[in-house]
Amino acid sequence: MPVKEHRELIGTFIGADRDNYVISSKYGIGVTRTEPWTVRGNSRKAMFAAVEGSLRRLGTDYLDLYSPHGVDASTPLEEILAGLDDLVRAGKVRYTGLGAYPAWQVSRAALLADIRNYVPLTTIRFEYSLAERSADRELLPMAEALGLGVLIWSPLAGGYLAGPPPRRSKLPHWAAGDRPGPRDAAILDAVVAVAGELDAQPGQVALGWLRQHFASSATTVVPVIGASTGRHLDDALAALTLPLTSQQLTAFDSVSAPELGQPHEYNRLSLGLLEPPAS
Repeated sequence: MPVKEHRELIGTFIGADRDNYVISSKYGIGVTRTEPWTVRGNSRKAMFAAVEGSLRRLGTDYLDLYSPHGVDASTPLEEILAGLDDLVRAGKVRYTGLGAYPAWQVSRAALLADIRNYVPLTTIRFEYSLAERSADRELLPMAEALGLGVLIWSPLAGGYLAGPPPRRSKLPHWAAGDRPGPRDAAILDAVVAVAGELDAQPGQVALGWLRQHFASSATTVVPVIGASTGRHLDDALAALTLPLTSQQLTAFDSVSAPELGQPHEYNRLSLGLLEPPAS
């Protein structure tokens, strides 16, 4: 008997209970970089082929959320948005979003969808964790302003925040950027220390921080949990009830908050949110 791939297993699992599940999928980057752009790019052809393949393997007639994986440096936003709009109107997709796109392109896409009467974007997706908070500069404020839901991937920084040993991450761009570095080590030390105080796992603390950090967000932020075992899933769910004190949250923010850069620092000073340097 041939072995089923994961989407076929999901389709079998949800069975007749399909409407009680939300299935999200993405397309655009193939298995290998040698595949032609017609297969792995964001083109209309690749988009439609990927949707049909996913629907067939999942055994369903629609996807709840669909988006390109990331920028392919070739397909214009107009083509992507028009294709997504067609998929929604054909009933094969319910909602649409964008993956690893910079804030200016997401904003432009939202405007194009509005003025061209395409279905509006509903979500964006990017990496975010205690160890990776670059999205605080542009992506998160934009999502709140535009009312976009947020899916954050690698909330444990590729396993790094799950705690030692070993102090490493499965994320390839960390290795390419000489990470983990001193800042990452300081963040992990803080997570491990709080885990000891609460008699919890470091990964639970890192996920618990995310829950409380976004508790007052103006939009919905959903961490994508990459659990590969039942124990991993149980540990992640335990973070829902993990209490972090205001002192612990402040300590985490102190060690992990990114430098916002310009024009944010200038505007914070102008608005009185930042103390001017001592003369």
